[in-house]
Amino acid sequence: MRHGFLLALAFGVIAAPAIAVPPEIDPAVYTDPAHDAAHPARMEVIHVPVGGVAINGVVYVAAGAGPHPVVVLCHGLPGNEKNLDLAQAIRRAGWTVITFNYRGSWGSPGSYRFAQDLEDANAVIAYVRAPANAAALNADPKRIVVVGHSLGGWVTALTAAHDKAVLGAAMISPGNLGAIGRMPRATAVPLLRDNGLEALADTSPETMYGELSANADAFDFVRAAPALLAMPLLVATSDDGLAPQADALVAAIRTAHGAKVTTLHVATDHSWSDHRIRLESEVIRWLAALK
Repeated sequence: MRHGFLLALAFGVIAAPAIAVPPEIDPAVYTDPAHDAAHPARMEVIHVPVGGVAINGVVYVAAGAGPHPVVVLCHGLPGNEKNLDLAQAIRRAGWTVITFNYRGSWGSPGSYRFAQDLEDANAVIAYVRAPANAAALNADPKRIVVVGHSLGGWVTALTAAHDKAVLGAAMISPGNLGAIGRMPRATAVPLLRDNGLEALADTSPETMYGELSANADAFDFVRAAPALLAMPLLVATSDDGLAPQADALVAAIRTAHGAKVTTLHVATDHSWSDHRIRLESEVIRWLAALK
């Protein structure tokens, strides 16, 4: 009997029971868009010029003629968690997503340096704003949002602080490099060493700490708070020990009467390993409010 039931279920004779989806899960997390034969969803490899080299990137182009709003997705240090599930979910929600690798990371040429991460993010945004590139990618250069995880959250904060044309900025478990630069060497160097630095070129924990300590004030995203007062922000923290750094940024913005910050704290690890669906839903809903 059981064998016959399974065959009937497989061939559609018996309808499969409906699965109740919790309302807090955004449909884009689990629903593919309708196929658009004229303008299908696709992937494009790009090479973005910056600092005399060309960094590598991949564009997840949304289905439809567009132009589509754009998310520039910044990875962490070194970027073992690329958040590509998040990129795919955001694309299903109608956004084109650009992922890229900083100079000296994951095959992009050059030596890895923190200051260059900021330059590289600027270069990617400039790339998508160039009319020819925007047209080729069906992208709307006037609707760009920066989203970053970990180190990428720091890149996101400082990028949004100086680029007033950015539509919004989302930081996921961000780390404040300025705060790390103020740590004693004996504390900071082991912290940097534990990150799997084989993916980075021509650097070391000692080199990294030297750059951070020399630029602690310039790299402090709390000092960027006055420039973020009018910027729509999502600040999502986790139980990774970095939440106080993000909380300090939020407090500085709110103390100065910035009223466009949305905060979220979830009891999960730095990579949101057991809350990926929650993360995707929260980011997509926040993005929808910006359109």
